[in-house]
Amino acid sequence: MFHQPVLYNEIIHAIRPRMGCKYIDGTIGAGGHAWGILQGSSPDGLLLGLDVDPDALEIAAKRLSDFGQRIILARASYVTLREQMIDLNWASVDGILLDLGVSSMQMDSHRRGFSFKYDVPLDMRFDPDASRTAADIVNKLTEKDLGDILYRFGEERKAKQIAHEIVKARPLKTTGELAKIVRRVVRRGHSRIDPATRTFQAIRIAVNQELQQIAEVLPIAIEALAPGGRLAVIAFHSLEDRIVKQYLKRESKDCICPPDQPVCTCQHKATIKIITKRPIMPTDTEIKINPRARSARLRIAEKLDDGIRLAN
Repeated sequence: MFHQPVLYNEIIHAIRPRMGCKYIDGTIGAGGHAWGILQGSSPDGLLLGLDVDPDALEIAAKRLSDFGQRIILARASYVTLREQMIDLNWASVDGILLDLGVSSMQMDSHRRGFSFKYDVPLDMRFDPDASRTAADIVNKLTEKDLGDILYRFGEERKAKQIAHEIVKARPLKTTGELAKIVRRVVRRGHSRIDPATRTFQAIRIAVNQELQQIAEVLPIAIEALAPGGRLAVIAFHSLEDRIVKQYLKRESKDCICPPDQPVCTCQHKATIKIITKRPIMPTDTEIKINPRARSARLRIAEKLDDGIRLAN
């Protein structure tokens, strides 16, 4: 529960915690990054930690209890961070961290259905009170819609075949049943990656509307930053990282007109500067300690002085 989180030192360096400043951890998880930010912003820095997972918030509350009233926790999605700031009467913040995707804690849960290592009911919800589960997607979608999800969100080349076999075998109730079907269609070969990995990723993304929420939160986060404030985003697969990369690239330009257009008509103004021209990746040492860190990609942006500001 208290392992060091992915890219810990790199995140603390990126966020640059300072005394008297305010920060948001939009996916607080077990509170590892938040601990470092609060420690670095002692004695009076504040941090708002958000998560839709009540188990994560319970663990974070215990881990961060020594910081007293300097830590504020809320069970809420990061897309609501503007509303959360209004409730706290915060006009802006000095740093925001978004650690995307599923956490190690959730993957290791024996009851949440994120992993095919345990034969448990098909769930995969970050928020256990959300209405749609993995079982709903697997058992209720048409074969075409299910195949589209596996291809778009899992980049699974055999998406149509897998969807066809799933529909034939309905109803499916457990992760073990789903994984068994995928493994019949996709042979492992020489790959170290389980054939069911892409299918489970795709269904989890669909259940939690992850890509939609990433696209939604990025402009909200940039708007929430004070001039000079930093946004740090950790992505764990290409679909997430592509959304972050493209948005930051767009917002770092004064003109987004088509390249062949002779005169600018967009009136777009840059709101950020990109700090990481290339994403920061874990070192070999970190990957040896935590193999799940191998796919992590960290991108950092800084709010420009003439960027969008929140009204007081």
